Amino acid sequence: MCQQCYARSSWMPRRGFLAAMGVAAAAPALAQVQVGEASRLRSLVPADQLETAATQEYGKLLAQARQQGALAPESHPQLQALRAISSRLITQSARWNERASKWRWEVNLIGSKQVNAFCMPGGKIAVFTGLLNGLRLTEDETAMVVGHEMAHALREHARERIAKTQGTGTLLSLGAQILGLGQLGEVAANIGTQLLTLRFSRDDEIEADLVGLELAARAGFDPQASVSLWQKMGQATGGQGGPAFLSTHPTGPDRTRRLQENIPRVRGLYEQAVARAGQPRRGW
Repeated sequence: MCQQCYARSSWMPRRGFLAAMGVAAAAPALAQVQVGEASRLRSLVPADQLETAATQEYGKLLAQARQQGALAPESHPQLQALRAISSRLITQSARWNERASKWRWEVNLIGSKQVNAFCMPGGKIAVFTGLLNGLRLTEDETAMVVGHEMAHALREHARERIAKTQGTGTLLSLGAQILGLGQLGEVAANIGTQLLTLRFSRDDEIEADLVGLELAARAGFDPQASVSLWQKMGQATGGQGGPAFLSTHPTGPDRTRRLQENIPRVRGLYEQAVARAGQPRRGW
């Protein structure tokens, strides 16, 4: 066992009513970053139904991209590199969510000028070429984007957001669960395209930043890339689709400062991962 469960962080756990509802999932004992307690409200939205809905919506998106000739073929070098990066991150995912070991992860690249990327519940990842090419991301910076998006899925932020925004009150939601009425289950099954435009809270974004940072470091990606990534994001204010990602992932000095403060906490994990790999890194 480690000597300490959590390293100190500049960001403290969420307090108040939601925390008083209890913990649905805590950070793993060996976590080097500190994250808040997850609300029990998310347990009111059945995870399997939400993941099924996400899989269906993801399939529709891929079919549309394929029809438009925008879905990268298996032989595409950027797709192969993206999957190699994602694979390393996925190996670290179960420590943050036990369900992740049973997810059928998918990683695809879509040709578009949009600066965007996402990971749906259940591990459905898509990255747009406008993000990679428009911002000229390095391998490490790409890992930080994917890690951040994976963290949203691993910490089940969509499930919690849906419970909070679609529920008609805690007591009604609890009653639906206890009586088996399936009200929120139906919401999850019919959420559709909302999964692509869901706005996460500030706490969700902080959590995704920190969990993504640790995921990437454990997978052998330079944590300093998290800062350069968001610096590039902050400059991405023009061009077609540019604001799409930033509208749901706002950037600013607080974000880069918080990441910079947490880099020393995961630096050792990164150095250990690189030492284990024992081989030079490669770029795109």
